[in-house]
Amino acid sequence: MSSHDIRRPFKRPAISDQQRRRELSLLRQSQNRRDAQLQARRLASTLLSLQSTQHDYNEQQLDIEVTKVPAELESYAEETEDDYGDHKEAHHDLRQATKLRGHEARLWFAKQLMHPEWMIDVPDNLNTDWYVFARPAGKRCFVVSSNGTTISRLRNGILLHRFPSALPNGARTNNSKSAQSYCILDCIFHESDETYYVIDGVCWAGISLYECAAEFRFFWLNSKLAETGACDAPSTYHRYRFSTLPVYNCDKEGLQTAYAGQVPYVKDGLLFYNKHAHYQTGNTPLALVWKDENCSQYVIDTDNKGQVPSQQQEVTGSSLGNSLWQKCKVKAAYNTPLWWGPSLDPANSRSFSVPGCPYKLELHCGDLIKFAIGEGGLVVVNGKLEKADLQFLGKSNRARAFADSYSKVLFQHAARYSHLRIEHLFASISSCVEDGNSTQDAEMAG
Repeated sequence: MSSHDIRRPFKRPAISDQQRRRELSLLRQSQNRRDAQLQARRLASTLLSLQSTQHDYNEQQLDIEVTKVPAELESYAEETEDDYGDHKEAHHDLRQATKLRGHEARLWFAKQLMHPEWMIDVPDNLNTDWYVFARPAGKRCFVVSSNGTTISRLRNGILLHRFPSALPNGARTNNSKSAQSYCILDCIFHESDETYYVIDGVCWAGISLYECAAEFRFFWLNSKLAETGACDAPSTYHRYRFSTLPVYNCDKEGLQTAYAGQVPYVKDGLLFYNKHAHYQTGNTPLALVWKDENCSQYVIDTDNKGQVPSQQQEVTGSSLGNSLWQKCKVKAAYNTPLWWGPSLDPANSRSFSVPGCPYKLELHCGDLIKFAIGEGGLVVVNGKLEKADLQFLGKSNRARAFADSYSKVLFQHAARYSHLRIEHLFASISSCVEDGNSTQDAEMAG
């Protein structure tokens, strides 16, 4: 793509509250870091005081701050309670989770991945605060090495592979005597070359990376994977090859390379990571996925036959929030209008009858349901989805673990009618550069 093809004199206006949620997510990270530092200071002060006499202890004034959580952060935590998991608890229970079987194992592993939001609006400071790289097409999975073996599980928790690897404690030949030596990687399995492409990592040799910024995690993974030989060709004790991804600063050159550059795998869109983002389970606005027809085969979702349906279809459930259920106008498959209210909310009732439907539909809390978006479309007010004209289609496939995220619903809708194009991304970067230059000129003039 030539430079004149990507220059745009305008920035696409924001259509959602995604930027606000990004700022609050970073604020929450900062608050969590302060809480952890405060806890460490309290522990150190307590341990030191135990070595002093009671008199010294009474005279000692411990310099401990009591921090107050900002009000906006409290409301943000309430809004995202269902979308974010407790990564500390997940990390603590890893060794026990490797012993789980069947449904319990699938359910546990399904909740551990960090899920990027779909890019609805271009983030602020895209050229300075973000990385970009081409996402491989394939099966998103967790890879865990522990107790002399390695397993991979899909995002719905189903086992993909069990194999020996060169990862820490990943094969009998490098089996560590310490049960603490295990590894957790966030990967995409690319079937055509049987390679696990590592997009992120949460633990290495028992060292947690959850609270580390993406900038450090990427550096760490590149160094450690090369040291262990995990990127080498497959062998008897290393069944599949692992590979890191080329990650670029999201300036004009980096975005152009990620978008149009050659890679040894099939592309499926671009991934954007905020450099300061921690690894947090569930949906996060600090990691974003974006697609268009030039870097992905599937921009608009297809049905089970591989065809693009005439109407946008979405899978949802009670986890999307009761407020949406109460506000959405639903048309049943038999074209009978139906309003979701408290008495029909799947979170509050176990079954209901659709007028004109020959059978009674059984719904349980957490069930996933498929809808088509009708002619009324989506109604977005002040950046939030308020109403949707939905046509009820039935229950979703039981193999699915999660409903479609709020950001995916909006991205898919925009892809059909007003897509966020690559020109908008380059225009945003140009605007950031021009604003930075103007600020520098003003400072020099002052």
